[in-house]
Amino acid sequence: MQEYTFDGTDEYYLDPELKSIVNIALAMEKPLLLTGEAGTGKTQLALQVASALKMKSYIMRCKSTIKGEEACYTQDTVLRLNDARFGPADTGRVVDRFYDYVIWGPIGQAFRADEKVMLLLDEIDKTESDVQDNLLDILEECQFTIREVNETIKARIRPAIFITSNAKRELSDPFLRRCYCHHIAFPSPEDMRQIVDLHYPKTNAKLLEAAIAIFYELRERGFEKPPATSELLNWIGALERTGGIPDPKLPPLTGILLKRAGDIQRYRSKGGAGGRSY
Repeated sequence: MQEYTFDGTDEYYLDPELKSIVNIALAMEKPLLLTGEAGTGKTQLALQVASALKMKSYIMRCKSTIKGEEACYTQDTVLRLNDARFGPADTGRVVDRFYDYVIWGPIGQAFRADEKVMLLLDEIDKTESDVQDNLLDILEECQFTIREVNETIKARIRPAIFITSNAKRELSDPFLRRCYCHHIAFPSPEDMRQIVDLHYPKTNAKLLEAAIAIFYELRERGFEKPPATSELLNWIGALERTGGIPDPKLPPLTGILLKRAGDIQRYRSKGGAGGRSY
């Protein structure tokens, strides 16, 4: 069995604790559940692991309406009925062949792959608890049954499974027991400097220090959606384009950092940038 080791990339800062849990999850072939507030790099980590280890990625973007079966497969019954009525023309489909009308979901695609792939279940906390429970055995056993034909699809090669959660809803204890878990805490200013340096290695030192100071000051104000790492990176990129050092009393382009209307209004009402940087 090939061993996979992730050492970080030029685009992702990997602290020692996170590196350890990622690599033990890969070695033990256990699902890795990553929690933390939005913008801390949970999804990006999975994608960077896949890229560095040359794995194809299959992503399940979770939402409240999704069903566990949809993540595995669906049958295009409308297309099948249409073909039965009018004929499949030159498509090569045969109405009596069930699999000609199967649409494989991200789990189904990952389990049917002939090589090691990355399966990412993004924002699993958006799903209902019964969906999470339905996924328990599927993820643990890496197989599921197609009810219509009573056939089992089992992974030829167990995928690397990463799961993210913004902790909007508690996950069940059985689900948590089946995962290795890691909470990605929001970066300290020191860690943030290293993250920014990966993306903007030539940034003016004074611009960087001023931007980080303003960023963390804004985060401490208790906004509904405090600016996250992605907002800071976008802001610094914009500041580099405009040139100049941001003034802490009147920072420019703060609309890149604050996104909610209520937060923007609150910022303006307390002095902020006087409404001119939006």
